[in-house]
Amino acid sequence: MSALEGPSLHLRGRVLLGDDRELTELWVKDGVVTFTRPSAPGTHQRTIEGWVLPGLVDMHAHVGLGPDGAVGLAEAEEQARAHRRAGVLAVRDAGSPTDTSPLVHRPHLPRIVRAGRHLARPKRYVRGLAHELADVAELPEAVRREARAGDGWVKLVADWIDRDLGADGDLTPLWPDDVLAEAVAVAHGEAARVTAHTFSAEAVPGLLAAGVDCLEHGTGVPAELMGELAGRGIPVVPTLLQVAQFDRFAAQADGKYPRYAERMRRLHENRYAHVRALFDAGVPLLVGTDAGTTMEHGRLADECVELVKAGVPASEVVAAASWRARQFLGLGHLVEGAVADLVVYDADPREDVAVLRSPRAVIVAGENPRR
Repeated sequence: MSALEGPSLHLRGRVLLGDDRELTELWVKDGVVTFTRPSAPGTHQRTIEGWVLPGLVDMHAHVGLGPDGAVGLAEAEEQARAHRRAGVLAVRDAGSPTDTSPLVHRPHLPRIVRAGRHLARPKRYVRGLAHELADVAELPEAVRREARAGDGWVKLVADWIDRDLGADGDLTPLWPDDVLAEAVAVAHGEAARVTAHTFSAEAVPGLLAAGVDCLEHGTGVPAELMGELAGRGIPVVPTLLQVAQFDRFAAQADGKYPRYAERMRRLHENRYAHVRALFDAGVPLLVGTDAGTTMEHGRLADECVELVKAGVPASEVVAAASWRARQFLGLGHLVEGAVADLVVYDADPREDVAVLRSPRAVIVAGENPRR
């Protein structure tokens, strides 16, 4: 869509701006939103009818990662386009060995909010993805570097299988609590927030004591700590598409790491009940696919369907995937003069979240890219 004289786009039907904000129409002019009807006679504009949402947000994806590890910028750009085609207009890139900063301001791509590269310890994460710190005391300074390299986020690997324990190998925390607390304080001093990969229960108390800002996966959050998460407004990104693979991970560990295999099966079997318990406790939930190594990019709608299967109401899932996530990332509300990042659907996704799989129109900064 090219720039036209006067308001060039009219969106009409049900415009969902937030939890308690809904309109029947809005206009787009010069790439931004306006709620004022054009007054000039004969103004040229295109009208699209339907249910209109602020652009969706994938809160946990890895632009720059593919099935075989790091990819080049051209492939990373195509991954970003896959998100855009799915109506995702902002991605929190939750750790990538590829420097995707050249894509951050590229036209017609989703807004990419980078967390730099994962921070882990040797042999305690997927090979080749993280900065691996031989000495735990290196963590605070490594956090400082990643905070300065990213877009306001740092990603820590808080737990992973410890294979050095042999048959007793299981998920264990990577960082001492005092070092973790110092590292989070360093990030906050750099005006960055910290999110942490965690599957286990054991890592959660140290993360909360350190003041972490978000939890990824969160499959082991103990029931007795859910109230604290809720009270402090610390969100969990459940990544149910990824957790659905835990039975496969368990099968791969059978025989060699029986304790780990048993735990992963338990987490897999309990995944829906656990997410529902988080929701019932009032823990903020955000939506992320963990797209990258084992997950295709552009599957946010499928993750939303999984959350509804877990018992989270569709209206809550839509809010979490759209305006609430945008507010959490600091992208602002859909107000007069806001960048026109919008998605239009033929039906109300709050009634059937699977509607999110088929956007009628995707509007990026006021334009409708064709590819």
